[in-house]
Amino acid sequence: MKVLHLIDSGGLYGAEKMLLSLATEQQALGLDITILSAGEPGCGEKPLEMEAQRLGLPIIQWRMRPGINLPEARKIIRWAREQDFHVMHSHGYKFNILAGLWPRGMRPPLVTTLHGYVRTPRFSKMWLYECADRFILRRMQAVVLVDESMKADLGRGMHKSGRVHVIPNGVDISDIETRAQTELALELSCFLQAHTPVILGVGRLSREKAFDRLIEAFSTLSQHHPKAGLLIVGEGRLRAELEALVRNHNLGDRVLMPGYCDNVPALMARATALVIPSRTEGLPITLLEAMTLRLPVIASSVGAMPQALESGKGGKVLREPSAGNIAIALGECLGEVEQTSHKVRRARQKLKSDYSASAMAATYNDLYRRMLV
Repeated sequence: MKVLHLIDSGGLYGAEKMLLSLATEQQALGLDITILSAGEPGCGEKPLEMEAQRLGLPIIQWRMRPGINLPEARKIIRWAREQDFHVMHSHGYKFNILAGLWPRGMRPPLVTTLHGYVRTPRFSKMWLYECADRFILRRMQAVVLVDESMKADLGRGMHKSGRVHVIPNGVDISDIETRAQTELALELSCFLQAHTPVILGVGRLSREKAFDRLIEAFSTLSQHHPKAGLLIVGEGRLRAELEALVRNHNLGDRVLMPGYCDNVPALMARATALVIPSRTEGLPITLLEAMTLRLPVIASSVGAMPQALESGKGGKVLREPSAGNIAIALGECLGEVEQTSHKVRRARQKLKSDYSASAMAATYNDLYRRMLV
């Protein structure tokens, strides 16, 4: 079976990591897979593309004018048909729209994986894209959610159609453990050596990730841990706002926001705890990486995170993730050493049984076959 994965991404976050894990396992299972990575002309090689090459995955760098570029979408559809791809798998709203607009008879069967919608202001550009995305989902042969709770974002008509499926994200445990042992850039190494404990946050610098809560919580924690450090890895439109918040709390060099990092597992192996204070989530790959490496996790009770952490048995789950509650949870995590150790062992067992990349790939392959019947 030939499968074409479609993505337009600037970083290497949850959806991108999920795609790479899925493609690697599918290739091992004998599928003929190709990743088409879109980008603007002159954008250079993207992190996803570099990582795909490292993993030995076939990837095509397709450069095109940004936006809803229908002429270029027509070229991609025509090329996919000429190459005899049996299935197209979209990872993101852009290709959902660009591929989903075409009638089924003009393109290979189309499936998409939804990782969760971002709560954006009404009538903003992103809001309009999300509205178009929700409409176009009705034209797809299959829609995959990474968590059962995401069904609330879809209309009842979608549920009754039988085209909505839930397939949890999975990770390559061996690859994560290998990457965790690699060296870090000098700036990161110096920060880790100068601070203890080190609290880690990973993700786009956007409202839904709620790093404002984490900075507020760290300000409280640092009063009791004068050598503590906060490391927030990622990039996004809220950088200036978050940096201002750090200055307002006089945290100075105790908080480092180095931007995008291509090897988060190496940071996790050296950090003390991971905090995921998100306002919305599906099933973040960052959480699964932390579970793999036995890194203590404090997470808000959204998406599939409570399920993955077994309602607190594998980590701390906060129903009300205010800055104050995050600070309290961090203090308990640092102080209750034996209990924290038990939680990370339990989380690792849960990861191995329920969130492996091989199980994820097998389920997707079954879905592809049903689509082609």
